Amino acid sequence: MTAITAPQAEPFEHHTEHPHVVQVKGVPIVRGTRLPVRLIAQMYRAGDTVEDILQTYPHLHPAAAHDAISYYLDHRGELEQEIAARHIEQVLARAGARMDERGFIMFAPPTSNG
Repeated sequence: MTAITAPQAEPFEHHTEHPHVVQVKGVPIVRGTRLPVRLIAQMYRAGDTVEDILQTYPHLHPAAAHDAISYYLDHRGELEQEIAARHIEQVLARAGARMDERGFIMFAPPTSNG
């Protein structure tokens, strides 16, 4: 009989107080995936259930989805900042762009240096 073991942390992963959440380059992700906890948090905030989350991410184990939500609730402030920083308006502003009324992204024309 073979034993089932949890995925081992990669050298660049830092453990958190949540068994299914690790920090990679400062970003909390679900262990064994590349899925940022903020994506699960956004779904949870929008009213999605764990079952909805598991339908969207069928590779997740239910315990990992619950743990990601628990991590979000324990670290709400930092994850809310991360979510806000990734809103399209913030990303476009950092890139010097805007979105028009049709949804097209427009960049400012380059300035001449002459």
